[in-house]
Amino acid sequence: MKRTYIKFRCSIYEKKLLMKRAERAGISLSEYCRSSAFGNPVTERLTVEQLIHYKMLVKYKNNFTSIRNMFDRHNPKLASEVEKLADEIRQHLYNFKSIKK
Repeated sequence: MKRTYIKFRCSIYEKKLLMKRAERAGISLSEYCRSSAFGNPVTERLTVEQLIHYKMLVKYKNNFTSIRNMFDRHNPKLASEVEKLADEIRQHLYNFKSIKK
């Protein structure tokens, strides 16, 4: 059980930054400061949006691996797979474009 307090001064900006980092890691400000002080790595958790993008990148990585394998085997389906993937990427780029406006 933790019963002793340690206080330190920081600027308002530093406090907000520490609080934001603790929040992104999913831990309390105290726990974040203790972990940082002892040199323990504090890993931030992915946001829902970052997780969606991560999963999309994994999907593309798998698609490109499949395409590479088709090249290795001289697979005739290669052209249609590449076209399908290019269309999917084009649609995602279009969605980003429409969000930007």
